[in-house]
Order: sequence, then C-alpha cells, then structure tokens
Amino acid sequence: MKNSKIYPWVVVGLLWVVALLNYMDRQMLSTMQQAMKVDIIELNKAEAFGALMAVFLWIYGIMSPVAGMIADRLNRKWLLLGSLFVWSAVTFMMGFTENYSQLYVLRGLMGISEALYIPSALSLIADWHQDKTRSLAIGIHMTGLYTGQAIGGFGATVAAAFSWQSAFHWFGIIGIVYSLILIFFLHENPNHIKVKKISLKDSGEKTPVFKGLSLLFSNIAFWIILIYFAAPSLPGWATKNWLPTLFSENLGLPMSQAGPISTFTIAVSSFIGVIVGGILSDRWVQKNIRGRVYTGAIGLGLTIPSLLLLGFGHSFVGVIGAGMLFGVGYGMFDANNMPILCQFVSAKQRATAYGIMNMVGVFAGASVTQLLGKWTDGGNLGLGFSMLGGVVLVALILQLSFLRPKADNVD
Repeated sequence: MKNSKIYPWVVVGLLWVVALLNYMDRQMLSTMQQAMKVDIIELNKAEAFGALMAVFLWIYGIMSPVAGMIADRLNRKWLLLGSLFVWSAVTFMMGFTENYSQLYVLRGLMGISEALYIPSALSLIADWHQDKTRSLAIGIHMTGLYTGQAIGGFGATVAAAFSWQSAFHWFGIIGIVYSLILIFFLHENPNHIKVKKISLKDSGEKTPVFKGLSLLFSNIAFWIILIYFAAPSLPGWATKNWLPTLFSENLGLPMSQAGPISTFTIAVSSFIGVIVGGILSDRWVQKNIRGRVYTGAIGLGLTIPSLLLLGFGHSFVGVIGAGMLFGVGYGMFDANNMPILCQFVSAKQRATAYGIMNMVGVFAGASVTQLLGKWTDGGNLGLGFSMLGGVVLVALILQLSFLRPKADNVD
C-alpha cells in the first residue's frame, strides 16, 4: 500500500485520528473538574486546578524541541506509535488516581508523551506530500486537532452518565488499541530513510545536535518564521482560554450559553479556514513561489480586524461574525506553517525546527493566558484582545518583508 498513489492521503487519514486523540485526551481534564473534585478534594481550589493544567503546558513546551530533535534522528513511525500508546496509557491510568499527587505526575507524563507527536506527524506528512498537496494535507490534519478539542468537551457528558473514571478508561483504551492498529498501516517515507542513510554514509556519523541547532539558528529566515509563528499564538491561545468569558461579558450571556457558542464558532470557522487556506496555497505556489507566504499573510490579515471587533463589539451578529472571521484567518495561517517552513529549512531539520516553534508558541500562550486573567479582573479583557491585533500586525509586516523563498522544498 505504501507504494500506491493514494497512500500519502492514507497517512493523513491515519494521523487525523491520532491528532483527534491528542487534543481530546488533553482537553478532557478541563471539562471534568466538577465531577472529579468530589473524589479529589484539592481540585476544589482553582489554584490547584490551574497548577494541574499549567504543568502540562510547561513540560509540553520544554519537551517540544527535544521531541523535534528525536524525530529528525529516529524512525517517525515508531515514535508516533510510542507517543500515542504512552499518552493513551496515561489517560487510562488517570481513571485509577486517588489523590492530587498521582494526577499531577500523570499530567506531567502526558505533557512529555504528547509533545513527541506534532513535530513527527507534520514532518512525516510534509515528506509524503509535495508542492501540489502539502498545505491541503497539513490543513486536513489540523482539523483533527480541532475535532479532538471539541470532542474532549464531551468528557463531562460521559462522566455524568457513568463516572469520570470510566471516561478516562474508555478514551485511554481507544488510543491504545489504535496504536496497535497503526503498526500494520503507518509507514515511514522511504525517501526520508534514504536521505538519512546517505547523510550518515557521507559524514560517517549523524549530525551532532548542537551543530544542527547552530545551522538552524544561523538561518535568518527561521528567526522570522519563529516570530511569525509566535505572534499569532498569542490570540490563538487567548481565544481557546478566554473567548467564552469575552462572549459572556460582551453579549451579556450566561457562561452555559457563551461557552458552547464561542467554541462552536471557532471550531467551524477554523475548519473552513484550513481547507480554504490549503487549497489556495497549493494552487498559488504553482504560479508564484511566494504563494504560501501570501496565503498565510491573508490569514493573519483577517485576524487583525476580527480581534478589534471581538474586543469592542457588543452586538450578537458583530461578535459572532468577528469570531468566524478569526477562525477562518487562523485556519489559513495554521495550514501553511509547516509548508512555509519547508521552503526554508532542510528536511533533515524540520521536526527540530517545528519543535522549537511549538515551544515558543506554547510559552507565549501560557504567558498571554495569565496576562489576560489580570486584565479580566480589571474589566479590560476586550481591550486586551484588541491590542493583540497590533502584535499580529508586526508579525505580518516582518513576514511579507523578509520571507522570500527560492524553492518550495529545501532538501
């Protein structure tokens, strides 16, 4: 099967499910706090629950570059399978936790295992898909993350119908079984294996870690891409963590209504954005080598007015429209990050590069989440959202000014 013309799309389909499980398993805990705090008393304190969520983000962020370096040196198939198996086993074990300390340790282990996924998956998809399908393939894969985030919200529904322990058990078992199925259907790209063998034969040894990093950080384009990726991560994480609150405040809605409306708005529009952005980028790059850069720029451009409207809008149509506009723009941006990276960074370093980008994005998200919390207490959440548009504008200017690729794929 791996030699057939449809197999690159089979890879996307297989990893779409893994992406769904990745976000679903991490999201479940946030939705089941109410059910769990009956048995784990520490979760009654918001500070303790916040620490539980934070330990995942910090470990996930720190591990992302390490995960990328590992992915550039090992067979990505087995790395992906191992990652899925471990975080699914951790999810399963969470159903047996009896105290806060056990939950805290398992949440940290989940951060390590889930960090191994994204750099490996995106670099594998990028290797299987070349210029005509790369952005669309990446975009379709990203919809798995959005879907998993939405499904994770049903953890509370399962917990209410059965128990929070059952929710963790069953979702964990699904991931463990799927990791075993992938053994037979997921394959490493043969060209990637050949490149590694040739590189090893020529040099006599694998590229030292620090030498690889020095080559990466000496690439000016990578620094621009790093800023280009980090700046939109600020509003990206802001919408994940604070958009329900913003909808509630600006529209005068109870959180029970604002939460589902905001989540559904972003999920649907982001889904549209990655598909549109993927198709447009793949077609545009055939005529203009900067087509992917321009597509990503259009996406970022759409988020700027949407952040202003989200911050200051008070009509239902205006705020919902702003949320839809942000989702479409962010989806177009999301679908083109790895494809743009492929235009400037060698295939031998892509997973490492994306791991570093992921770390910077997560840390930016953690920082803005805390900052917006302070602004919310001061009644200025809307102003905070609107100011993020200025940060995105700076990244957009840098992107258009300095990202000038010479090829669509750097070997």
